[in-house]
Amino acid sequence: MTKRHVECGYLPLVDSAPLIIAKELQFAAEEGLDLSLVRQPSWSALRDMLALGHLDFAHMLSPMPVAMSLGLGGMPAQIDALMVLSVNGTVIGVSAELNAKMQATGWRNTFDNPRKTATALFASRSKPLRVGVPFPFSMHRLLLDYWLTRDPGFHSDHVEIITVPPPQMAAAVQAGTLDIFCVGEPWGSVAVQQSEAVLILPGNAIWQFAPEKVLGARHEWVDENPDICRAMIRAVYKATTWLEQPQNAPLAIEILTRSQHLGLPDHAIDPALTGDMTLKLGDAPKQIERFVTFYGGAANFPWRSQASWIAQYLASLHNLDPKDADTVARRCFRSDLYRSAIAALGADLPGASEKVEGALAQPTAVASTRGEMILGPDTFFDGAVFDNHLLFPPKN
Repeated sequence: MTKRHVECGYLPLVDSAPLIIAKELQFAAEEGLDLSLVRQPSWSALRDMLALGHLDFAHMLSPMPVAMSLGLGGMPAQIDALMVLSVNGTVIGVSAELNAKMQATGWRNTFDNPRKTATALFASRSKPLRVGVPFPFSMHRLLLDYWLTRDPGFHSDHVEIITVPPPQMAAAVQAGTLDIFCVGEPWGSVAVQQSEAVLILPGNAIWQFAPEKVLGARHEWVDENPDICRAMIRAVYKATTWLEQPQNAPLAIEILTRSQHLGLPDHAIDPALTGDMTLKLGDAPKQIERFVTFYGGAANFPWRSQASWIAQYLASLHNLDPKDADTVARRCFRSDLYRSAIAALGADLPGASEKVEGALAQPTAVASTRGEMILGPDTFFDGAVFDNHLLFPPKN
């Protein structure tokens, strides 16, 4: 059978694993695709390559399709999010100097207390905190905003946001350019190993079920190639189900290491997939439950309610009409295409109605095609439960 050649851009992050596994374990080939993975140096480079039609698919930060479709950033384009590739998987870290100042306030790093950690950050601040994020339109940025603006000590001039590509984050900390950073693995662990940074929170301590990366494609190209898109969705879906099985973690680490797609040793890749995070150089690893999720809890489903949440944040940050932003965002997240692609596999899919909202403070059985689906928990650190009818723009 002749395979259709497709190119997918990605950044060297552990949450690109579904794409790497889809290629290396032949899931893409089984779906009739000759998948080529094209490494990109930064999110802005990936954005431009996709917008200009040099890539068919892209590993994207979840707000990127919404931002590009709203005309935000340097290269606007109508972009669809075909599926979610991963939930959570980010870390927040600080320089060794800032960690020492925070410890001097009496704070102790338990890696699970956003409230006390934010209080210690602002109490130890003697100048604006220089915060590194990989891209302005990223879940990293949204999570930081949600977290920091809820501390009584927050003021807008207390934080300076700096964009730093993930592979350069450790060097920026080491050079003293950054005080604090939020980045996807393995670059948090690399910062610990190379710059003596200290990890202070996982992303899932702020929001338990934040969509981190999505599979993106140009809307026009999707309309012209729906069968190819469905094949790609199925291939990646198979990879995520494989990755979610704990017994496959050692082989997954081996594949990610030897395939050269990430170009990193196994000890840099291991923490994200095993959940054994080393917070400080020389410390014993700390086990983090569900640090990154590739499949469980309908993680792959492109919920339009999540698109709405992202849109409301972007509208607030960039002075856009929230209703218009919401309409654009909901068109981006292609739950319709995802359903039609995955239904052929006999997989359990959420019921046809909107995601069950406001009832996911704990694992909850919901209506689904096979009656086996459990969603949640899906809460924020301040006790709010995710609900697209109860949105959370940044506090002023």
